[in-house]
Amino acid sequence: MNTPNGYPRPSYRITLGDQDITPRINGRLINLTLREQRGMEADQLDITLSDHDGQLELPSRGAALEVAFGWEEEGLVDKGRFTVDEVQHSGTPDKLTLRARSADMRGQLPGKRTQSWHDITLLDIISTIASRHDLTPVVATQLGERRIAHIDQTDESDLNFLTRLGERFDAVAAIKAGRMLFTVAGEALTASGNPMPRVPLTRRDGDQHRYSITDRDAYSGVKAYWNDTQGAERQTVLAGSDDNAKQLRPTYATEADALDAARAEWQRIQRGAAEFELTLAHGNARLTPEATVTAQGYKPEIDETEWLATEVVHSLNDGGFGTQIRCEVRRTAVTR
Repeated sequence: MNTPNGYPRPSYRITLGDQDITPRINGRLINLTLREQRGMEADQLDITLSDHDGQLELPSRGAALEVAFGWEEEGLVDKGRFTVDEVQHSGTPDKLTLRARSADMRGQLPGKRTQSWHDITLLDIISTIASRHDLTPVVATQLGERRIAHIDQTDESDLNFLTRLGERFDAVAAIKAGRMLFTVAGEALTASGNPMPRVPLTRRDGDQHRYSITDRDAYSGVKAYWNDTQGAERQTVLAGSDDNAKQLRPTYATEADALDAARAEWQRIQRGAAEFELTLAHGNARLTPEATVTAQGYKPEIDETEWLATEVVHSLNDGGFGTQIRCEVRRTAVTR
């Protein structure tokens, strides 16, 4: 259905607890903003409602919210469950503001642990951590087979340890729908374990855009060190070239561990060399972080690059729905 002026109409559904409160807040929505993050960062939902007549009740902190939105003629996209952690009432004019974060991440993986891992695969590490938090592990095959000679988790939360593992292997760790996902950056999976969608965007889809490219200190590669116990000396591995290579500070247990870390950092440097931001006046609720984005109708440097969404912000009210997307260059294979 379109509005009387012929434009598409945004639509949404909000459930509080087990009650659909959409009919009660129709006409009251000042703004709904959902900031979707990659990896272990919690998504943030902000909802502002008009309370001009004082009829709205204040929900309690910890209350569960479920949100779906999109366009009436295209159907709603489920954005998951959130937990309210901030409630604000202000005026005049009176309005109610709720801030909530993704339920999958709120309070997940609590506590710090000290543990040493020896001669173990990534799959075994992720499976062990997932098991003690009652989550199902979903690990990319090429990552799961990686073997680590030694790594310490010292007075460190599982959340931080997983993030560190992700940085070391250029992977993305995330918790979605009861699953612990550990996937190659740029090749992430949905909560159901399927590949993330590819999203083509043309010039007419975008209201505003910004493209930037930097030399990122003009690094030519990355060096990492490892202890050669047989030769009793420190050895070096290199990803990229040695002209102006960045040096990693840690010293790794084996050559393989050092090379994994060097390749991961080199891939991150190359991905971050260019950025592309796009504002869609006609919002797209199906856009999510880690989606692969292709552009058409811009400069050749933009159109010929395969992009990876790193952050997506959706904003809507009763009159409109827009999406902002931030991208980096999608991962490319890096060899020694």
